[in-house]
Amino acid sequence: MRALLKPVIAKELGVVLLKPGSELMPMFISGRVLVESQPASMSSFETGRVPDLRQPLAVDPALRPFFLHQKVITAAGGLAGLEYWLLRHGGGACQYQLSDYHYHELTTMRHEPGAILLCGHCDNRLREQYTERLAELARQNVIDWVLDIARVALALDKTRELSLAELCWWAVRTGVTDALPESVARDALRLPAEKQTYRESEIVPSVPASSIIADKARALPAAPATPAGAPPAIKPVVGVLVDPESPQTLMKRPKRTRWENAKYLAWVKTQPCECCGRPSDDPHHLIGWGQGGMATKAHDSLVIPLCRQHHTELHNDPVKFERKHGTQPEMIIRVLDRAFALGVLA
Repeated sequence: MRALLKPVIAKELGVVLLKPGSELMPMFISGRVLVESQPASMSSFETGRVPDLRQPLAVDPALRPFFLHQKVITAAGGLAGLEYWLLRHGGGACQYQLSDYHYHELTTMRHEPGAILLCGHCDNRLREQYTERLAELARQNVIDWVLDIARVALALDKTRELSLAELCWWAVRTGVTDALPESVARDALRLPAEKQTYRESEIVPSVPASSIIADKARALPAAPATPAGAPPAIKPVVGVLVDPESPQTLMKRPKRTRWENAKYLAWVKTQPCECCGRPSDDPHHLIGWGQGGMATKAHDSLVIPLCRQHHTELHNDPVKFERKHGTQPEMIIRVLDRAFALGVLA
């Protein structure tokens, strides 16, 4: 739990007094308290306990083992999903700032434990290298990505911080509660911190907080079990059948049919808006480019996740929209690439 305290400084004596108030006094009574400089992200906060929704989980050292756990990375979409996220939401600039020259095209370089967004010049320069500076940058990318994926999965506004309770609920939904550190699980369940020393008479076996969360997760409907010893199968949302000799291909004037798939449309609706990253509205079907003419509609594979604002903007003026945000085919290619990379289409 973080708190902003108002110090009273006696300059002549060089003494700093903290006034925690009645709400925060239990923190000082129960044990040692770490005092540190406030992060820049909290400079505008008022004095007192920082609400859970405003505490940045990305800088909490206790959560680092969770974010960097291989099961959590896999649940968020794997390294392919991280690379896609970096290209779309990584800031649009090379992350290696020690170079005096940057090429205009961006790419990703995998670096333990994640990946880094680099320009072509820095990618060639740093390829196959390992440094602690690059490793820390890769770690922070993984943390920011996991938090963003959890926020999108829970349909939360990207402008606010994710709370610890919400992160734990995402862990329950994705089946990675066993990756939660014990101290984090205790905080999420509002359990008191464990004492470091006990008298022999005080020693009583207790149930780990992480197992409490795991037990509650197991009470939810379970996914189908996989055969013993086999890796968990990633079930695709849509299975795409390929028939190069379908009956229509043998006809001189075949009747074209429109490809429809409600499950794929439902998945696209869960993706962030291709323009701003906010939760999307109903998937937008391609218009123009030879598609979406009078009394016709593009195939369900040619869809783009857009929020209500950008969906309306596109239909009002497609030419102006594409000039500002990029063409519709480019967006569709990115969505299809992500769908195949994540096993949604197979």
